[in-house]
Amino acid sequence: MASLVAAPAVMAADGQFVGSLVYRTGPYAPGGIPWADGFADYINLLNERDGGINGVKLDLEECDTAYNTDKGVECYERMKGNGPTGMPAVMPLSTGVTYALLDRVVADKIPLITSGYGRADGADGTVFPYVFVPPATYWGGADIAINYIASEEGGYGNLKGKKVALVYHDSAYGKEPIKTLEALAGQHGFELSLFPVPHPGLEQKATWLKIGRQLRPDYVLMWGWGVMNATAIKEAAAVNFPREKFIGVWWSGNDADMVPAGKAAVGYKSLQFNGVGADFDVHKMIKTVLYGNNKGSAKSVDGIGEVAYNRGLQSAVILTEALRSAMGEFGNKPMTGEQVQWAMDRLDITEARLKDLGAEGLFDPIKLSCSDHQGKGRAKVTQWDGKQWKAISDWIEPNSSMLRGMYVESAAAYAKEKGITPRDCK
Repeated sequence: MASLVAAPAVMAADGQFVGSLVYRTGPYAPGGIPWADGFADYINLLNERDGGINGVKLDLEECDTAYNTDKGVECYERMKGNGPTGMPAVMPLSTGVTYALLDRVVADKIPLITSGYGRADGADGTVFPYVFVPPATYWGGADIAINYIASEEGGYGNLKGKKVALVYHDSAYGKEPIKTLEALAGQHGFELSLFPVPHPGLEQKATWLKIGRQLRPDYVLMWGWGVMNATAIKEAAAVNFPREKFIGVWWSGNDADMVPAGKAAVGYKSLQFNGVGADFDVHKMIKTVLYGNNKGSAKSVDGIGEVAYNRGLQSAVILTEALRSAMGEFGNKPMTGEQVQWAMDRLDITEARLKDLGAEGLFDPIKLSCSDHQGKGRAKVTQWDGKQWKAISDWIEPNSSMLRGMYVESAAAYAKEKGITPRDCK
């Protein structure tokens, strides 16, 4: 009896530390909060329902970065040594913080997992052994967007002479797709125009007057974040640019972005690398186990299923499946960053495994390797109907042969600049 009573205390002392960089405050909080809730809910579900992973409790600690690069680095430095084995991986939820941590994570041997953001050429695991970019990159997202436009126009051959504008957050994040779009414009003969928008994105009237009255593009793509998204949609409506020709990347397709835009958002489209809605078994488990016992992270059960919530949930699945795999190799105990890196190099979340997790159809399977730190990189196109997102395409796979060449070329340039000898994955 005494040993049974003492077990929880021992478990907590020897638990697996999980550090979560979030932004529940600051100008981008409306998008950051649901991600943080989804991530926390899945971690807490495993603790409440399963006692953690293989009997190892997950000790979650959040650090609020307010989407500020300096604060993000401070959070990482403060938390990297926490717990019995330190931080097993870092998910900075910011392209700026990602760039700032690239050298640090190698020295600290802590995997840097950037799901749908960050440095796209981190897909090359020979140069970036501690950077992982599943399930998709911005370069892949740009290719998928053009793929979708080509399908709408009846094929790539019909893109010649078309006008495509990119409205983007004037930051490292917003500039990520430009290289890919320029390459695709050269291949298929469409005209690409670039429109940077300064932080936070409230001043766009002049930009949209140029787009709507002078350029008159056939399609507009958006790499926006926070208030920039709703502002852009309202300005597009003001110049009568058709929202069904307006396509955002996944960070420009949050529920919190659409509601402020009101009727102007109806018909707007966005890429998503996860399913939409809350009609999945994992959501039902979260509602029952957590929210049914007043242990949920979101203010209301209604927040479950928002696309940003589902992205946070997916990130938690990626991390915890890597932890589970690492424990299978190194034993049921808290894992080090180096051990999780070993597992991420071999991550294989199959369709069958997703079904076991209650996430079949919610996420695309992910299979990584020593050299491939992205996987398939697929995404869907969704459309806002005024109340919710609806998927209007199947999973679209980017041009992997073209993108792989771009990843390798860019990573090789980085390796040369930094004096890195790529590892041999053969």
